[in-house]
Amino acid sequence: MTQPSPTVASQATRPARGPELRLDGSPAPIIQILGLEKTYQTARGALTLFRGLNLEIETGAMVAIVGQSGAGKSTLLHILGALDAPSSGKVICASTDVAALTPKQAAAFRNREIGYVWQFHYLLPEFTALENVAMPLLARGQMKREALAIAANWLRQVGLEDRGGHRPGELSGGEQQRVALARALVNNPKILLADEPTGDLDETSAGRVFDLVERLHASHGLTSILVTHNMELAARCTRALRLESGRLSPLAAI
Repeated sequence: MTQPSPTVASQATRPARGPELRLDGSPAPIIQILGLEKTYQTARGALTLFRGLNLEIETGAMVAIVGQSGAGKSTLLHILGALDAPSSGKVICASTDVAALTPKQAAAFRNREIGYVWQFHYLLPEFTALENVAMPLLARGQMKREALAIAANWLRQVGLEDRGGHRPGELSGGEQQRVALARALVNNPKILLADEPTGDLDETSAGRVFDLVERLHASHGLTSILVTHNMELAARCTRALRLESGRLSPLAAI
């Protein structure tokens, strides 16, 4: 049997990472937000989502963020993933000051450090599941043959090794989201950001996808932040926070 190349094997089976340490030897947070403010200018005037928001997340944590629609949950993920910039404040993510990145640096940072899953899968319809998963690898210049081999391993990890040749329209909703999860993790990021990853799924499919997120979170040493309206899923995370009036607070016992 043909063995995978060392590069493929290392990318597919990277062990859990240990946390970075402070000078005193204690674990340093992988995410640190200090005094975050975000204001948008609208036709009706300024709309402020965050006022002095602070947050620290330890390496390996699985954090749920809940809150009403429009509270800014998705915006917070966008800022952490360098898809949006804060109006003021400090945002350190994976040892990177994301607000200081140029657009080119931000794209490289996302490709290297962040896995992102949205409520909708956003798979490219003209490509197969295997090709969709390989896209982030190809985007950073990896050889196609090697990228497809790594992608095939990730499809195995999400239980879709027999669906690699199918296009998104030939997959169920749950299968599409599992392909999207494999695509998010194919570069072995440190951080998984998931914005309502089960919001478009039925209860059974949602449970299976969340089970998979939990398993991959643990086996790959991820730090995961999930936006959800599902209180049962939030209760399964190591921390649950409510975003309300521009501030984060611990969620009362669910």
